[in-house]
Amino acid sequence: MLASLGHATAYSLVGMALLVVGFVVLDLLTPGKLAEQIWVHRSANAAVVVSCGFIGLGLVVFAAIWTNGEASLGSALGWTVAFGLLGVLLQALAGAVLELLTPGRMRDVLVARELHPGSVVLGAAQLAVSFVVVASIW
Repeated sequence: MLASLGHATAYSLVGMALLVVGFVVLDLLTPGKLAEQIWVHRSANAAVVVSCGFIGLGLVVFAAIWTNGEASLGSALGWTVAFGLLGVLLQALAGAVLELLTPGRMRDVLVARELHPGSVVLGAAQLAVSFVVVASIW
């Protein structure tokens, strides 16, 4: 039982680190500071996109842990990190592709004052990419 608690702690720390990496990557793609957009400027657009990104990455981490749980802890954590980073990369790529396919810039949508349909589309794209990664894991 104690070993299981240790494994849960290790997986949780890796999962949280991957969420931080996802947030930092999205922050780099956003004009200004993403946290400030959410907490100070109360941007619903930024909140929608970050929330979808977190849910998507959480699903990827879950699938990686679930499918590799029988492996050694080190190997399972390694695959969790690998698939998590792939999820972050593909979510960022989804945003870049949307910028190419739509008029306007998705990064500007995140800082818009009023709720913009583009933030919902970007959030959905992040979730869709995450589901594809989850399917590839299983």
